[in-house]
Amino acid sequence: MEPGISNQSLILSYTDFILLGFPGISRWRPLLAIPFFSVYLVILIGNSLIICLICVKKSLHSPMYLLISVLFAINISSITTMLPKFLLELLFHLNQISLSGCLLQMFFIYFITCCESTVLLLMSLDRYVAICRPLRYHNIMTKSLLTWLIVIVISRNFIFICPLIVLVSMVQFCKSNLILNFMCENMALLSLGCGDTTKPQIAGLIVRIIATVLDGSLLLISYSTILYTAMKTATGKSRHKALNTCGTHLLVAMVVYLCALASTLVQRMETTISADVKNLFIALYLIIPATLNPFIYGFRVSEIRKSLVEYWREKKNPFSSS
Repeated sequence: MEPGISNQSLILSYTDFILLGFPGISRWRPLLAIPFFSVYLVILIGNSLIICLICVKKSLHSPMYLLISVLFAINISSITTMLPKFLLELLFHLNQISLSGCLLQMFFIYFITCCESTVLLLMSLDRYVAICRPLRYHNIMTKSLLTWLIVIVISRNFIFICPLIVLVSMVQFCKSNLILNFMCENMALLSLGCGDTTKPQIAGLIVRIIATVLDGSLLLISYSTILYTAMKTATGKSRHKALNTCGTHLLVAMVVYLCALASTLVQRMETTISADVKNLFIALYLIIPATLNPFIYGFRVSEIRKSLVEYWREKKNPFSSS
């Protein structure tokens, strides 16, 4: 019997796949590398700059800014899990990936996106304590608590994602070894499976629900309480500052959740949407938050904006004095 054929089912199960993102574009395909590489550079520079500022400036070492730096690190990680591989495919046709490599990429994509959702939830918790329990803020939001919360986030998401990856690894892939996507996305890979793929599909849907519906609902409850307390107790500049900070966090959260919701809905439309449109929505889901977040926080959070201006002046002064 030939290798790779099961004794029971006599079905060839592929262990190597070909990633083909945006399959409808063939003639000018390498030109896609230009916008994707440009966006990748913007994401790396924008997010890394603010992470470095938060690390260097002692005035930005509070829990809120540390969580912002974690969010930006997640932005860099999420885009790095798939864009370099896609750029190699566009430029050098290096589009082969093993099943184990595909499952590993899928794990990191889902794990990182779930961590993004949970960090947004932790940011709302930080603002809740700051505005609703201001006198006890420094006693509650300590570095040790923040460390434990991040450990819980990592553990929770690891426990949620592992069953999904295990279920997908048990599927036999016999229809084709061509994945019509630029990354190993759950629905794109399962579309190549033979037999019943209901369990991994349900597991993937549960992960999406936890990362968007559950975390999003808790986030809205938290910010509703914050806004109610701010309007009731705070006055003048303190109210304006509280509303501005919460508004910034809510804007970032809305961008993330709306992109995630749009991507999920499009992926579930099996026949009515082309593979290119599905690829586009996945790309936008990963790229838009990672690109916009540094600009949103850079312009709307006064402490970060002032630090950026100071950094720019420090870099500019040696040239102006010479």
